[in-house]
Amino acid sequence: AGRAAVLGFDTRTEGTELRQYVGYMPEHDALPPDLSATELVAHLARISGLPAAAARERTAEVLRHVGLYEERYRQIGGYSTGMKQRVKLAQALVHDPRLLLLDEPTNGLDPAGRDEMLELIRRTGNEFGIAVIVASHLLGEIERVCDHLVAIEGGRLLRSAPLGSFTERTGTLAVDVEDGRDALARRLAERGLRVAIDGPSILVDLVDEGLYDIVRDTVDDLGLPLVRMEQRRHRLEDLFRDAPAGVPVVIEAGPASGPDAPAEPAP
Repeated sequence: AGRAAVLGFDTRTEGTELRQYVGYMPEHDALPPDLSATELVAHLARISGLPAAAARERTAEVLRHVGLYEERYRQIGGYSTGMKQRVKLAQALVHDPRLLLLDEPTNGLDPAGRDEMLELIRRTGNEFGIAVIVASHLLGEIERVCDHLVAIEGGRLLRSAPLGSFTERTGTLAVDVEDGRDALARRLAERGLRVAIDGPSILVDLVDEGLYDIVRDTVDDLGLPLVRMEQRRHRLEDLFRDAPAGVPVVIEAGPASGPDAPAEPAP
């Protein structure tokens, strides 16, 4: 039900005209193994309407951009997964689209290959001035290359907003120490602060900037090795959680049998 428009074109009635302005990189392996990258990309450039000479020129440019220029005459069947992903990106770019649709562009890549592909995507948007839409379930990658997020789960729109609004700072200070976590939490609670334990971290309500000095001095008084003290941010993963995996244990001030006595959860 309903309708959709892309770049002002109705997707149902103007799809043929729209396609010349859109580049698409599929997730699945759709490459013919017996063609070279040059042959395939040039052929698809011709299909998109470029004259033969322009198609060859653009093919050389985009293969250089994606890092396949030296391997452009090899048959695709002998390419690694990372090289095949680059061919798919090249064919999506060859006709100079206004909009680029990338479906799981790092699929099957090792960590180094992922980093290289994400850098390619970032450069493509910045240097070519092309609008890029990335479909991915890897939220860390989205944070690295995108500036706007549309979160969808089960066909339902959860939220659409600039990425920064999803990861803005919270009113909580996270403190990590190598040992003595429970003793530090209890001491901070004794000083009237609202304190909770969430895994290895101590969470303290950030009432004002003076809290940093209080935490620092308390850590020093207890002689504990401080690992991290920073204001927490919201995480993209929180969008897709019906409930947190673990509920922080709130620390109440009270008597303890020793400096490292375990903290007790609030009722």
